[in-house]
Amino acid sequence: MNTVAAEATPRLKAGPGLRTFFRIAAAWGLSPAEQIIILGQPPRSTFYKWRDRPDEASLSRDTFERLSYIFGIYRGLQILLPNEQSADAWVKKPNSAQPFNGRSALDVMLGGNVADLHLVRRYIDAQRG
Repeated sequence: MNTVAAEATPRLKAGPGLRTFFRIAAAWGLSPAEQIIILGQPPRSTFYKWRDRPDEASLSRDTFERLSYIFGIYRGLQILLPNEQSADAWVKKPNSAQPFNGRSALDVMLGGNVADLHLVRRYIDAQRG
């Protein structure tokens, strides 16, 4: 792959990924501060540029990885809890299961690390079987 194509690839994927993320964030009722943490704490100005002009965004591999986990969590919840409102509300409900220990999935995801997103995704995937 030539350098120009390698540089263009993330830009092509950024718009759809960010638009999807912001739709999920709205469904989950996430504040801008929570969204920023989940996205890896980009500067606020960058975050608002991503939100307002997602097709112009250039994202790091870390941010793409975070988006992938969020999409998997969202999709897994839609499968486990076919009622859309229940699936969307689940992320904010306290959970006594082992990885959460009384915290909500959102509380875990707000730890700020990619590993926190991975933990929630792994739990949901295990529940799906």
